[in-house]
Amino acid sequence: MQKDSVKKDPATAIQVKKILEAIKKVAPGSSVELRIPLYGAIQCVAGVNHRRGTPANQVEMSAQVLIQLAQDPTLWSSLAQSGQIQASGQLSDLSQIFALTFK
Repeated sequence: MQKDSVKKDPATAIQVKKILEAIKKVAPGSSVELRIPLYGAIQCVAGVNHRRGTPANQVEMSAQVLIQLAQDPTLWSSLAQSGQIQASGQLSDLSQIFALTFK
C-alpha cells in the first residue's frame, strides 16, 4: 500500500509557523491545543494546564483556514459553522485571540 501522497508545502509551513508563534505570544498557556495537521500544533491560552492524554479543549483546522483567519479574524464564526474549524471544550473559541493577534 502506498503512503499518503499529501505533502507539506514549504511556503505554507513558514506561514503556519509564524501564525502559531504570534498566537502563542498573545495567548500563552496550555489550556487549548491548536492543531494544524501536517504543519504543527501548539498549546495556548492561560487556564487549566493540559499535561497528557486528549486535551479537554481542542481546535483543529487546515493550514489554509489558519492563514485565512490570520488575514480576516472575523471569519471565525462562519468557518466554525461550516465545519472548517473543529473546536471542542469550553475554551476552544479562539475568535477573540485571533482578533487580538491579527488586528
